[in-house]
Amino acid sequence: MKTVLFVCVGNSGRSQMAEAFLNHYAEGKAKAISAGTNPAANVEPTVVKAMKEVGIDISGNKPKPLILEMLDQAHLVITMGCGAEAACPASWVETRDWGLEDPKDKPIEKVREIRDEIKTRVISLLKEIEKGE
Repeated sequence: MKTVLFVCVGNSGRSQMAEAFLNHYAEGKAKAISAGTNPAANVEPTVVKAMKEVGIDISGNKPKPLILEMLDQAHLVITMGCGAEAACPASWVETRDWGLEDPKDKPIEKVREIRDEIKTRVISLLKEIEKGE
């Protein structure tokens, strides 16, 4: 099973949404984990609310620090557009940057736009993973 590691600085928004979407839609064909280079204290409340609106509850999630074991497990690392790639020592793992806006302190309407963009990219990534296996 392929493991995708989503990395951003705080692990409180974009990477949490990406992890939740991939794990939700993968149906056991792939697995996602997420982490931050400088994890926040908690997941952004507007992100939790936006994900609940699409039937995915991440209210129990906690930001996690990026550790070497996560990189060892990953087949692909995706940074979320926050400069985390510079702090991510994953040069031996394929790394892509999605260049997404940070939902922190944004109104719910903007968080929904970011959420929907992440969902679209995750579904596309899952199709790519399925073709490659």
